[in-house]
Amino acid sequence: MGFVWVAIGGAAGSCLRYALSLLLGAFSVAEGFPTATFTANVLGSLGLGLVFVLAEDRTWFGNDMRLLLGTGVMGGFTTYSTFNLESIGLMQHGAWGRAALYMGGTLALCFVAGILGVVLGRVIRGS
Repeated sequence: MGFVWVAIGGAAGSCLRYALSLLLGAFSVAEGFPTATFTANVLGSLGLGLVFVLAEDRTWFGNDMRLLLGTGVMGGFTTYSTFNLESIGLMQHGAWGRAALYMGGTLALCFVAGILGVVLGRVIRGS
């Protein structure tokens, strides 16, 4: 049954990511910064930290919900492969400053968002 929860969550996460790209605009190396992927990865890091803590002691939700939300939704919503491809594209087009900002900013903000997700989860959980 775990595969079913991951599949359902993955489909939902992928659709959310696509909706975010429609909302924030498709990325073009020649035009700017990969805002949609950047935002998805930061929000996904926050969400995964939150899910991890709330599923930790199984009082908020159990393994099925962890698989649905953590592995499925957050896995479908975030994307390393797109981040990687966009970074390479920026560098290939000589946008070294934007590439550095994107790569460094993604690393830093995803880390901070993950910590905030864990802290928020602990506050919600009351520990």
